[in-house]
Amino acid sequence: MRHEESVGPNSPLYLQLRELIRGKIENGEYLPGTAIPSVGALAETYGIHRLSVRSAVSALIGEGLLKAVQGKGIFVVGEKLEQELETVGGFRQNMAAQGKTPETRVLCKALRPAGPAYGTLLGISPEASVYFIKQLCSVGGEPVSLEEIYLPEELTPNLEKIDLGVFSILKIQDFYGIIPVRGEQSLEITRLRSTDARQLGVEAGRGVLRLQCVSYDGAGRAVELSRTYTRGDRCTFSVHFQRDL
Repeated sequence: MRHEESVGPNSPLYLQLRELIRGKIENGEYLPGTAIPSVGALAETYGIHRLSVRSAVSALIGEGLLKAVQGKGIFVVGEKLEQELETVGGFRQNMAAQGKTPETRVLCKALRPAGPAYGTLLGISPEASVYFIKQLCSVGGEPVSLEEIYLPEELTPNLEKIDLGVFSILKIQDFYGIIPVRGEQSLEITRLRSTDARQLGVEAGRGVLRLQCVSYDGAGRAVELSRTYTRGDRCTFSVHFQRDL
């Protein structure tokens, strides 16, 4: 919640800095998901004491505009958006809901042309750019699945500046006002390349479960293509249905 007290040139320095940082967030200079300058850098830039900087940053953390991550820095969260669908979630959300501690490690994050196949699945031109993300998902230190995710650059610009170790794909989509409301999924058994098999901790050539999902927003746009390769000895898939009488 934003504080409404008047801040002028005679206000305490931490209040002036708080509003300056807020302004940089609102005008897009500090983008959601990216780190702001360190406390030391801000103190040096504006010629004020570190304690004043910490007070300004702490106030914005309390408002939910910033998030401190130990050992990594202070990140912009931005304005929070309400999500209407409780059933939408990724690996982190599903594991946390089961009381488990999820871990993800980004193996690759790159910008590339969609190409004919992915362009068709995402409903965009083959020449359009997509972000390709590959990450290893583990629970209790043991690999569970590999995720390959394709996101249209047009919908999630500046993704290369966002730390995926801090923010989930679902949270990043929140930053851009993207709310997936439905998905089209397919499940099959496939085999991994030897390098991927080693990452997942399975024998090369051994079958794994591949779940492909194209997610759409309320306007019918394809906002994400994901392929999740899961160890069959570590997970089960369940489907709930209800018969209409």
